[in-house]
Amino acid sequence: MTPPAGDHVTSTGAGPRPGDHVTSPGAGLRAGDHAGQPGGAARSLADRQAELVGTLTSGAPVPEGFDARLVETARVALLRKRAGEVAKAWPALAASHGREWNAAFARWAATRPTQGSLRDGWDLAREVGAGLRSDAAEELAAREALQVYDGEHAPRPRRLPAVRRGDGGVLIQVAGRLRTLRWPSG
Repeated sequence: MTPPAGDHVTSTGAGPRPGDHVTSPGAGLRAGDHAGQPGGAARSLADRQAELVGTLTSGAPVPEGFDARLVETARVALLRKRAGEVAKAWPALAASHGREWNAAFARWAATRPTQGSLRDGWDLAREVGAGLRSDAAEELAAREALQVYDGEHAPRPRRLPAVRRGDGGVLIQVAGRLRTLRWPSG
């Protein structure tokens, strides 16, 4: 049996009962609202996603309508993943922190959006500076000799020769090749 024109039909075939108020989809929503949006604030899906990404990657407040506990769990997991990627790009830096690497990196990165594992490690190593263990300091010196990084733009290969002091020697870069000259131990 076909329902009369104008009747509301659900997927179960049952229509509204007498006295039910039937509205068209989207009625009463303002521009930018959508039916599944908690709180009914006039924000686009893209705006809400941007807020969530800010929370997950740079410590912004949890957006309205999201479970703070679940968002925090996801944020911690992303920081752990990010620490693993930086550890692959900067093995001596990660090793210098030992078992505390994930916690140390998470403290440093909690309010910093990711710049990629190479730049994140470089920024962290520069911030630690004189507190770096000798192998991590040499890892940083080698990167500084091979590439130019201003902290703002992506690192790029050096065009000119460079000399950097490492622990127990000097790192010399000429034509993209790195040589280490060690001091005699004595």
